[in-house]
Amino acid sequence: MPDAWSNKDERQYQHVKDSELKRGESEDRAEEIAGRTVNKHRREEGRTPNKRTQGTGNPGAALSDLTRDELYNRAREKDIKGRSKMSKAELVEALD
Repeated sequence: MPDAWSNKDERQYQHVKDSELKRGESEDRAEEIAGRTVNKHRREEGRTPNKRTQGTGNPGAALSDLTRDELYNRAREKDIKGRSKMSKAELVEALD
């Protein structure tokens, strides 16, 4: 059990894992599904960060080298209007 998991998370993990094993999944696959399920619930409850919706990338990197999500987060910090509908190229242009 990872240190960050609560007893409830561990119980949920065991329940999902047992359920997947009964469905005929392999041990490794059942563990993967159970772990992903628990982590998804932890993320939804705000108990773990969602890497995709954080970060603004390397501050020294060229804008074109950043991902669209990193550009979006930078645009959010600068309060650029209409950013949610912008493509990566449009975000790069707006941030320049």
